[in-house]
Amino acid sequence: MKLTINLAKKGMGKTSPNPLVGAVVVKNDRIIGKGYHKRFGEPHAETNALRACKDQARNATLYVNLEPCCHYGKKTPPCTDTIKKSGIKKVVCATLDPNPQVNGNGIKTLREGGIEVDLGILEEEAKKLNEIYLKFITTGLPFVILKIAQTLDGKIATKLGDSKWITQDDSRRFVHSLRSCVDAVLVGANTVRRDDPELTIHDARGENPIRIILDSAGKTSNRSKVIKENKNGKTIIATNNEKIKEKLKEKVEIWKLKKRKDGKVDLADLLRKAGENQISSLLVEGGAKVFTSFLKEKLVDKIYYFLSPKILGKGLDSFGDLGIKKIPNSITLRDCEIKKFKNDLLIIGYPNWSSDTCVA
Repeated sequence: MKLTINLAKKGMGKTSPNPLVGAVVVKNDRIIGKGYHKRFGEPHAETNALRACKDQARNATLYVNLEPCCHYGKKTPPCTDTIKKSGIKKVVCATLDPNPQVNGNGIKTLREGGIEVDLGILEEEAKKLNEIYLKFITTGLPFVILKIAQTLDGKIATKLGDSKWITQDDSRRFVHSLRSCVDAVLVGANTVRRDDPELTIHDARGENPIRIILDSAGKTSNRSKVIKENKNGKTIIATNNEKIKEKLKEKVEIWKLKKRKDGKVDLADLLRKAGENQISSLLVEGGAKVFTSFLKEKLVDKIYYFLSPKILGKGLDSFGDLGIKKIPNSITLRDCEIKKFKNDLLIIGYPNWSSDTCVA
């Protein structure tokens, strides 16, 4: 099962909005076939693994990290049909697929076909692997990741707005790879005006994500790199402003969103729109106002927090006022993982949005 999960990871950044799936076929204690879902629209992991067996799969055991699909009306045929035709005797599956068209029916179909099924092996690891898919398929909303890079004294830029570069080269290369694994990257208009970022994967392997600019005023310059060089990927301006520059309309896609009472873009509406456009994952990269808004509305699923051993003194804070009055009511990260990149530290964790979290 660990091998199926490692195989599934090879599809990162290519299968969305489908899940990451790997499959391994074992017969007489020997692996005779393995495969993974390589790209959306292409054959699923089970099919690739069974093809690799070259008609030797009869009475073998199939290991897969997600329940095989059983429904029609999609780009590929049901994996349950392929498994039954292959002569597989037993299927070992890590976790159910919560897709309403599957959700236990794949297991039921296999058992009704005379195939033994074991369920729950490495279930938590399998769910973490597909955390993006699991949220998207059950809510229709993208999995939201906050990426923050700050100094020891909590600054994301100098008082003049300079933020290049807070982190070191290897940290930035990691972020470029992270971008290749998500559907879209989002920044605020202030970040575009101040930093003029490209928001691409640079030299990392994979494809550039969709770039989304959150711009309530609708004043993003058409000379910005993210606009001017959008041949490297689609750029979207998310706004509630009716007066968008005509030159911008010619170069980017415009999302007209609801307006909050404070005049800003309704972020919940933004996520609904993203989900409708099959964006299953969203990497939020700045700036401070955007970070604060997403956290205040409890819309963040995961945080990548880079800490660089630099001290600026005066500068731009990572966050604005979150309305938190007491330490026990602070936003706490759970299931934290810590990585080191030269002298930079990266903390990865999940906000614990309990009822006690006090965010205004």
